[in-house]
Amino acid sequence: MDAYSSSDSNHGSVPRTRLFGRERPMHSVLGRKVADVLLWRDTRVSATILFGSAAIWFLFYFGEYNFVTLSCNIFITTVLVIFIWSTGAEFFKGGRVSLISKLRSRAVQQPSLGNSAHCLQVHNSSDLELHSQLKEFIPEQQKRLKKLKSEHGKVQLGNITVDMVVGGMRGMTGLLCETSLLDPEEGIRFRGLSIPECQKLLPAAKPGGEPLPEGILWLLLTGKVPSKEQVDSLSKELRNRATIPDHVYQTINALPVNAHPMTQFATGVMALQVQSEFQKAYDQKVIHKSKYWEPTFEDSLNLIAQIPVVAAYVYRRMYKNGRVIPMDDSLDYAGNFAHMLGFDSPDMLELMRLYVTIHSDHEGGNVSAHIGHIVASALSDPYLSFAAALNGLAGPLHGLANQEVLLWIKSLVEECGENVTKENLEDYVWKTLSGGKLIPGFGHGVLRKTDPRYTCLREFALKHLPDDPLFKLVSDLYEVVPPILLELGKVKNPWPNVEAHSGVLLNHYGLTEARYYPVLFGVSRAIGICSQLIWDRALGLPIERPKSVTMEWLQNYCKKPA
Repeated sequence: MDAYSSSDSNHGSVPRTRLFGRERPMHSVLGRKVADVLLWRDTRVSATILFGSAAIWFLFYFGEYNFVTLSCNIFITTVLVIFIWSTGAEFFKGGRVSLISKLRSRAVQQPSLGNSAHCLQVHNSSDLELHSQLKEFIPEQQKRLKKLKSEHGKVQLGNITVDMVVGGMRGMTGLLCETSLLDPEEGIRFRGLSIPECQKLLPAAKPGGEPLPEGILWLLLTGKVPSKEQVDSLSKELRNRATIPDHVYQTINALPVNAHPMTQFATGVMALQVQSEFQKAYDQKVIHKSKYWEPTFEDSLNLIAQIPVVAAYVYRRMYKNGRVIPMDDSLDYAGNFAHMLGFDSPDMLELMRLYVTIHSDHEGGNVSAHIGHIVASALSDPYLSFAAALNGLAGPLHGLANQEVLLWIKSLVEECGENVTKENLEDYVWKTLSGGKLIPGFGHGVLRKTDPRYTCLREFALKHLPDDPLFKLVSDLYEVVPPILLELGKVKNPWPNVEAHSGVLLNHYGLTEARYYPVLFGVSRAIGICSQLIWDRALGLPIERPKSVTMEWLQNYCKKPA
């Protein structure tokens, strides 16, 4: 660790050191080291001081106080300290988790979670930086994939039918996504953890509060449940990365103020692309493909950090006469996003934390995640890939659904009045279906039961706004719509998805501009898509190139004898 002074404009003459491959102020490193020792997070140093102090006390207590015994005590203690310092790393930090970390981990694990909490670990301060965690984790996953391909590369995963080919590849297994897995019956799992488990295990801004999105980002990237300290460190790093170049605002301002929020948002993301570290490294031919994940990581964290600022700027430009609210350094990622939008009530901040967390990832086959993956597979940088994903998210059958739900519910109230009966609801649902339209917020391409994201938002509403009229209406729709859809006989999943509820909650706290809702979805989904892109690069996944066929080819193939 080489300490040196820097006199550049950013750092002045503050002594600096290199830690985790990056320059940091010397005082912050020393302060953290002291905290590590006092809080027993650096086990080797803490153990050295503990045993050394114990030896001095023992020898002084049982020995005679003269020059000879004092000299012996100092000599023995020095030898003991040197021995512990040189071997302590092996004893106390052998393996991935120290003995004390294991004891802590057992203390905080909840037995009711069963095997799903397998990834729960408590880390010491040397693990505070996300980059170092990934650098340690990636090589073993690269070996795991290599072994999987060599041993099982020819194993068949199922049959492909004509219905799958012409039906949007529904039910076709064809993508690798490490960050999350969607089960048709139980819903999404983030690195093996369900939404209720994430709510229990991930750090929150306050005791008993909703999980912080920084925690889900850490979990998706590392497969480990972070500590509160790690989440706070990541939150600070994201704030430090959130500076927006002036040309981004100028690019957005070139659009009409009434352009769709997603158009302005995606334009802002494209304008950020000029700072891509991946493109610079690739163009300069200075990086081996096995290290592509590192500039992708830098781009991804910069992008995740910057997009709430861009998204909030779009909102304030469109709906608040351009009066921009600066970031608050005391707030977390989602709390700051709500603040910059103009909402500071504690409940709204909690809702935004929950919203961003549960919308962050939904495996790799949905439109936005798949687009992000396929564009990135051509070695496009995260900015280009995510901008493409946003354009997919803007579609009415994907991210625009939460906008459509609230508009549909409001049109229902306008037509039927505020005191809507279940009979009124049934009539309106049939009227919508008879007009050749879908009921927004119901059904899902994979799920075959109620979306667990809908369930957790419903629980939030029951806790914070049980008497809200629109919430009561959504509850009634939950009882009315599924039987009607089942009666049609064409719907595999008649149950509500997350979008059936999110708009009503946002509307309750004053974010009433439904056209803006897909932008909230986009900010959230950046966490999952960027996490997937980092792992795509780390695992060296190839360019995506599935085979397409014509109807004539299908007809001829089906005529062949079995």
